Amino acid sequence: MEKPRITRLTKILTQLQSKRILTARELATKYGVSVRTIYRDIRTLEASGIPIITEEGKGYSLQEGYQLPPVMFSENEANALITAEQLILKNKDASFVEHYTNAITKIKSVLKYSQKGKTDLLSQRIIFRVNKEESRSSSFLMQIQAAITNFNLLDIKYLSLQNKATQRIVEPFALYSTNENWLLIAFCRLRKEFRAFRIDCIEQITDTQKNFEPHQMTLEEYFEICKEKYLNTPDKPLS
Repeated sequence: MEKPRITRLTKILTQLQSKRILTARELATKYGVSVRTIYRDIRTLEASGIPIITEEGKGYSLQEGYQLPPVMFSENEANALITAEQLILKNKDASFVEHYTNAITKIKSVLKYSQKGKTDLLSQRIIFRVNKEESRSSSFLMQIQAAITNFNLLDIKYLSLQNKATQRIVEPFALYSTNENWLLIAFCRLRKEFRAFRIDCIEQITDTQKNFEPHQMTLEEYFEICKEKYLNTPDKPLS
């Protein structure tokens, strides 16, 4: 088997391990080959014993519970992870920093012995001049992420930039970061519309243990709606 194909098959296997489902067209676009070539690649992986499930009309996924051997990182990939680590350590959300630190520790455990010394050196030679005091102004990012993916209704106690306190029931939709601050985009049941909430203005979050119907729109469509409504991004006005 030619080397470029072996490399592509390995990458496709890694992609299948990292995502719940992938389409042949996505893979063809990513690797610059035809959809027919991806079909052949999938059949080759199946013939080698990889339990790939084909979901008609949706795409491919790995059989649940199937575990691949630990992924090996190239030196450049390891360096990219260490660079990201130094940036995330400057993040203002304590929960995000804590969970990423735990994750990167696990990733470092599978690095080659020769890579570990290099990554330790690199982590000492990279600095981001943002949030220099390493202040932590929120600790809700991870809880909100879980609520977004599980469609959990949240009860939040919110103190606006105008120092006005309100209690809100919100349907979390998306997150974005601007000017070192995280913002939650959510449908506010009090205001009956989508609003943007600064996470560092949220004083308390309670999971209501209730779910809501997923919103049938993309984040890009949300921003287009905001442009039409406010002629600006949803940074302004904030709730």
